[in-house]
Formats: sequence, C-alpha cells, structure tokens
Amino acid sequence: MLSVFVGCTPKVTRIDPNEQVDLSGRWNDTDSQLTAEEMIRSSLSESWLRRFREKNDRQPVVIVGTIINKTSEFIDANTFVKDMEREFIKSGLVRVVQNEQLREKIRGERADQQDFASPETQKKFGKELGADYMIFGNIASIIDQAGNKKLIFYKVNLELADMETNELVWVGDKEIKKLRTR
Repeated sequence: MLSVFVGCTPKVTRIDPNEQVDLSGRWNDTDSQLTAEEMIRSSLSESWLRRFREKNDRQPVVIVGTIINKTSEFIDANTFVKDMEREFIKSGLVRVVQNEQLREKIRGERADQQDFASPETQKKFGKELGADYMIFGNIASIIDQAGNKKLIFYKVNLELADMETNELVWVGDKEIKKLRTR
C-alpha cells in the first residue's frame, strides 16, 4: 500500500544573513556576530597592540587556543573565532597562525613532501611562525526562570596572553541577555 503525504514538505525561504531572527531564545547566529564584532573592536583598539609594534617593529602573531563552553547548550565558538581571525588578517595589524589540530595536519603534509615532492617545491621544517600571543576563554550562562518567563544571560570572556611571560595583555567580554516568554 502506497501512502502519500501531502503538505508535509517544509517551506524554506532564504533571508538576508544580517537579518536578526531569534526562534528559540537560545544562543544563535546573531549572538555569535555580536560577540565577534565586540571582541574584534576591543582587541584591535587596545594598547597591547600599539606597545607590541613599538617594541618589536612588526605585527604580533596570534594563535587561538581553547574556548570552553560552560553553558548547558551546544555553542560552537568557531562561529565567532573564525570571524575574529578573518578580521585580524584583514586589518593587517595582526598575523594569525593555525591552531594545534590544523598545525598537525599541515606538518603531516610537510612530512609527506619530504618524500614525494620535488626538491624545488618541498616546504622545509623549522620555518613556522611562532605565536607571540594566545587567545583563550569561555562562554558561560545563567538561567533564571519563573512561570512562563525565562531569562538567559550569556557572558563570553576572552583573554590574550603573552606566550613568553604569561602576562594577560587584553581581556574582552560580551554580555547578552535574553527574555523568553510563553
């Protein structure tokens, strides 16, 4: 027996990626964009960058470390981290190196080249850029609920540490508060 389901196909509408849409009240793309914008603005305008350039006469090299999600939701920090990396590079003020996982893949490819690539195109070991600073941080949330109201407070904290001295040279944060009613 053949069953036909009519009207079960969802209707999908393409919308402008900059349009703010909040369906569930949980962390979403708008929150990620707002976080990236604040962190980029703050990190590129702080004194650590000027001090480094005056002392070293070059752009600092930054690597992104671990961003820990301490919320009860799945939040992919890469959505705002990649925005930050892109804007660092576009600004011309900061150089960015790959994170630990991707560096290992690149090193594996470089090792393969030693055996399989022509000598004139082989990439040599020992020429990587060392990071001057590492970004790390966390995403936390506090939930308050009573009756048909639910308040979710998100706080993203990022820190930039000097790789040689462990000195924190920049601390950025973004707070987002959402009230959901039923």
